[in-house]
Amino acid sequence: MLPQPGGMAPPPMGMDQQQRMTMPQQPPHFWPQHQQQQQQQHYGAPPTNSAAGGAADEVRSLWIGDLQYWMDEAYLSSCFYSTGELVSAKVIRNKQTGQSEGYGFLEFRTHAAAETILQGYNGALMPNSEQSFRLNWASLGAGDKRTDDSPEYTIFVGDLAGEVTDYVLQETFKAVYQSVKGAKVVIDRVTGRSKGYGFVKFGDEREQQRAMSEMNGVLCSTRPMRIGPTANKKPMNAPTQNGKREALIYGGLGLVSAEMIPV
Repeated sequence: MLPQPGGMAPPPMGMDQQQRMTMPQQPPHFWPQHQQQQQQQHYGAPPTNSAAGGAADEVRSLWIGDLQYWMDEAYLSSCFYSTGELVSAKVIRNKQTGQSEGYGFLEFRTHAAAETILQGYNGALMPNSEQSFRLNWASLGAGDKRTDDSPEYTIFVGDLAGEVTDYVLQETFKAVYQSVKGAKVVIDRVTGRSKGYGFVKFGDEREQQRAMSEMNGVLCSTRPMRIGPTANKKPMNAPTQNGKREALIYGGLGLVSAEMIPV
C-alpha cells in the first residue's frame, strides 16, 4: 500500500521544492533501475522500443480527474516523478479561456506501469492538496491505438454515498459482470464532492440489462443503489446548444451524462 503524499496548502511552489517536500513514495515495483532516466522522462521523452514492454497497441495512458485550477502539467509530472515511468502529462484546457477543464491524461512507459500506478495511487491524497487521486484507464491516449470499437452500454447509478469513488463503483459491478469497462462518479467542480450519482460502462448489452434489475437496491458502500437507463455512446460531433455540447465522453471512458461542457 502506497503512503499517501501531501499536505494541506496548494502550491504554487517551485518544481524542485515540490519534488523534495511532497513527492509520493514510489511503489515497490519501481524501486530499482531508473535514477538516470527520471529527468528525461519528466520532460516527456518517449519510451524507447526496448522499454516498451509489450505490444505497441496496449493502452499506456490513464485519465486523471477532479483537478483543481492550479494543477498543471508540472504539478502532475511531480506527482509521478519518483516512479521513473511517466512519459507525459497533459491537462485539458478550455480553448477560449485557457482554464483547466478539471481533467487530463497521463502516459506511462508500459501498460504494466500504468496499471501499477492506477492500483497504487487511486484514492491516495494528492501532494499539497486535500484532493485524492482519481484515476481510470483512458480509452485512447497519446501513443496508444484504439483496439476495441465494439459497442458500449452505459447505466445510470444514483443515490451513491459521498465516499464512493470511481474505483469503488467500478469494482462493485466488476465483481459481478466481467464486461464492465469503467465507472465514473460525477463530482461538483465547486465543492469537489460527489453529486451522488455516476455511470457504469459495459461491453456486453446482456450484462448491462441484467445489471439494471439485479443491482437495483444493492448496497454500494453504505447505501442501496438506484439504477436507471441512459443513452449509449454517440459521436462527439453532436449538435451544440448555446455554445455547449452534451458531455458524451467522461474522462476517456465513453460514459454518457446530462452534464454540459464548453466546446
